Amino acid sequence: MAATLIASRHQLPSLSSIRPLYRLGRTRPYPSRMAIDPPPFRPDRRSFSTASSLNSPTGSSGPFTFHVAASFTGKDRRFDPTTHVFHFDSHNRFPQTKGSKSARPDSGHDAFFVSPVGTTNAVALGVADGVGGWVDSGVDPADFAHGLCEYISTAASEHESENPDAAETATPLPPSARNLLQVGYQRVCEDRTIRAGGSTACVAVAAPDGTLDVANLGDSGFLQLRLGAVHASSEPQTHAFNTPFQLSVVPPSVAARMAAFGGAQLSDFPRDADVSHHQLRHGDVLVFASDGVWDNLFDQDVLRITRRVMTSSGAWVTTPSDSEGQAVAEDNKGGIRVIDDLRPLTATQEQRSASSPSRVPVSLQSVLATEITAAAKAASINSKRDGPFAKEVQKWYPHENWRGGKVDDVVVVVAVVSDESRAGRPKSKL
Repeated sequence: MAATLIASRHQLPSLSSIRPLYRLGRTRPYPSRMAIDPPPFRPDRRSFSTASSLNSPTGSSGPFTFHVAASFTGKDRRFDPTTHVFHFDSHNRFPQTKGSKSARPDSGHDAFFVSPVGTTNAVALGVADGVGGWVDSGVDPADFAHGLCEYISTAASEHESENPDAAETATPLPPSARNLLQVGYQRVCEDRTIRAGGSTACVAVAAPDGTLDVANLGDSGFLQLRLGAVHASSEPQTHAFNTPFQLSVVPPSVAARMAAFGGAQLSDFPRDADVSHHQLRHGDVLVFASDGVWDNLFDQDVLRITRRVMTSSGAWVTTPSDSEGQAVAEDNKGGIRVIDDLRPLTATQEQRSASSPSRVPVSLQSVLATEITAAAKAASINSKRDGPFAKEVQKWYPHENWRGGKVDDVVVVVAVVSDESRAGRPKSKL
C-alpha cells in the first residue's frame, strides 16, 4: 500500500484503490533519507513579500502586540470549545510537555506552538500536521509533529539576538521563521525517541515593528485578514494530489523497503519552505491552521466567521462614508474600521458557557479560534457540502463520486494584532 502511494508522485493511482485511506485520514508518501543528517541551511529563492506599505504614510506605526489563542480537536473526538482551547500568556510558551504524551493537547496528529522570542518582544507561532501514513509502519505521527513544535517553541524562547553592529540599547532582532524551522527540525532529527515520522509545518515570527515573517512547508497555511477582506494567504506546496511537501525522519529499514518497491523518494527540508514577508496593521487577524481547516473551509468561509466575530464584538465597526462615497480614512476600507483600543476585548475574561456550569476564560482571539475550529469540524463530517478537498478530488478524479467534507484533525492558531499606543475604548464587549 505504501508503495502505491510512493509511486503516486509520478503516476496517480485510481482513487477507488486508495479511498479507504482517505476515509481514515491523510495519506502521503514517505520521503527516503537518513534520520540525522539533514543538509545545512541555505538561503532560498522561494521568497516573496506583501509588505508594500512598509514606507507608506498609511502603513503601520506600532509598537505592536499580538494576542494569541489556539483551538484544536482530534478527528475522532467531539469538539468542546471550553476545553479544546489555549490562551497564550506572553510570559510563557507552549508546548512544554518534555516528551510526555499525556501533557499534549487533544489534537490528534496535529500540533501547534506559541512562544515569546527571547527578549525581542516578538512572538513565534505556528502549526504542524503529522503524516498519517506513518501509522501503517507502526509509528505514531503525533510524535514528530508535537516534537517539532516543542523544539521550535524552545528555540524561540531561548533565542539570543546576534546583532554585533547595533548599540546596546537597540531592539534585539528576532530570528527568521525558516531558521526556527531549521533548528526545530535539526533537534527532531537528533532526538532518538522520535524514531520515525513526518509533518508539514507553517511557522511565523511576528515582530513589534509590525513585520510578519512566514515559512510554510506543505499544505498547512495561514490567512492575513484586514478590515473584512483577505489581505494575504499562503499557497499549499504539493508534489502531486494529496502529496504535500513534508519534513521527515526515515529510518534505514523503511527506506530500504521503499527502495524494494521502487517508490519515488521525496526529500523536503526547511530550505524548501515558501518564505513570505508581510506588513501588519492594527486590527489585523492572523489565522494559522492545519489542512483540517483548509480541506474543509474556503478562505471566504474563514473570512465570514472572522468578520462576524469581529463586528459582533465591536472590534470592527461599520463607518459612514463622506459625501462623495469615499471612506473617511485609510483605516476605513470597505466601510469598516478598527476601534482604537482592543485591550478590553483581547484580555481574557471569565464567562459562563452553555456547556459548562463554571465560568471559563474567553477572549476575542479565543472566540475566533474556537469558531473556526467548530466550523471546520462541522464541515468535515458534512456529507452534502463539498469543501476544497472534495473540489480537488473532483478535479483529479472526475469519475469518482466524492461528496462532502474530509474528516481530519484540526488545529487553529489565531493572533489579533494591536497597536497599544492607540487610545479609545470599544463600545461593546464580548
